[in-house]
Amino acid sequence: MKIYEELVARGLIAQVTNEQEIREMVNNGKATFYIGFDPTADSLHVGHFMALCLMKRLQMAGNRPIALIGGGTGMIGDPSGRSDMRQMMTTETIQHNCDCFKEQMSKFIDFGEGKALMVNNAEWLTGLNYIEFIREVGPHFSVNNMLRAECYKQRMEKGLSFLEFNYMIMQSYDFYELYQRYGCNMQFGGDDQWSNMLGGTELIRRKLGKDAHAMTITLLLNSEGKKMGKTQSGAVWLDPDKTSPYEFYQYWRNVADADVLKCIRMLTFLPLEEIDAMDGWEGSELNKAKEILAYELTKLVHGEEEAKKADEAAKAIFIGGGKSQNMPTTTYAKEELDAGKDLITLLVDTGLAKNRSEARRLIQQGGVSVNDEKVTDFSRVFTSADFDEDAALVIKKGKKGYHQVKAE
Repeated sequence: MKIYEELVARGLIAQVTNEQEIREMVNNGKATFYIGFDPTADSLHVGHFMALCLMKRLQMAGNRPIALIGGGTGMIGDPSGRSDMRQMMTTETIQHNCDCFKEQMSKFIDFGEGKALMVNNAEWLTGLNYIEFIREVGPHFSVNNMLRAECYKQRMEKGLSFLEFNYMIMQSYDFYELYQRYGCNMQFGGDDQWSNMLGGTELIRRKLGKDAHAMTITLLLNSEGKKMGKTQSGAVWLDPDKTSPYEFYQYWRNVADADVLKCIRMLTFLPLEEIDAMDGWEGSELNKAKEILAYELTKLVHGEEEAKKADEAAKAIFIGGGKSQNMPTTTYAKEELDAGKDLITLLVDTGLAKNRSEARRLIQQGGVSVNDEKVTDFSRVFTSADFDEDAALVIKKGKKGYHQVKAE
């Protein structure tokens, strides 16, 4: 099975401009393709995960990836999927975020000599002369067609700024520039980017008389139709300082039964034959499938050692009922604990609650236990005298949220 057929079998492809030509290109390693990443944070998250895995798969098949960082378009903001306008970022913040992205992407993509490229569209967008640009590009875009694009419909209800309206033209111009500079003949992106991508292929056809192609990736949705990668505390990040390897592992370990095999098929690099054999799994076998999913994805993002630690910690907590040295841990100085810490502060400091209001609500609703004892008094204060012989306190939120507090 060649790479295009494998992508189809894994359920990764949503829409393509010309299936026959795209199949020929990617199967024979002739695609120089790009995927865009807007640097809106200093870490990639689970929403980017499928794109990174796709880039890795296609590079392994001999194709050349270009990771396009939107240092220029990031100053405008993509209106796709938005009901409000994105906040403006400074050039310094954008550059910092771009640097963080490359470090994380390097775990998936080989940026060695003559291999993958990382390019920032600020190189050509920030120096554009507006009059020249609008004369060169403007005649090739129909405002009527643009307003029919899905990416603008949501924003039209609340008011679409002219700044955001330019985004499609800028993204199309990116493809045009990449085609000329690097021979980039294909763009990949989320299914919500289809209109923007078609704008790029059309601009290349009109300006250069050449064919370029676009393919969208199936959005990673759960069985309820919601985007995956969000928790009550926010996004699931690839940066271990934002989402620990254990928390990352737990996110995938806790996916719904209806979603686990789809996630294994779309996100892991396990052979399809092995995944097909899991199709009939039920009950406890699905729990095993979740462990496989969590381990494989944690290994991809954080390395095998961290994946093993997270797996060991999960089994020690949920199967053995005990503590684990790999459980997420917050450490305080002994003197600080001697003075006492109220439970609300502990919940916020450990990240089990986003803020004091949420912590208070969790406690009042009976969702918090400390050392296996349910605590409903939000004024409860813990001191070092409450810690066990290992100088540890284990706080549990709900059925699956564990965090260890230690004194040093």
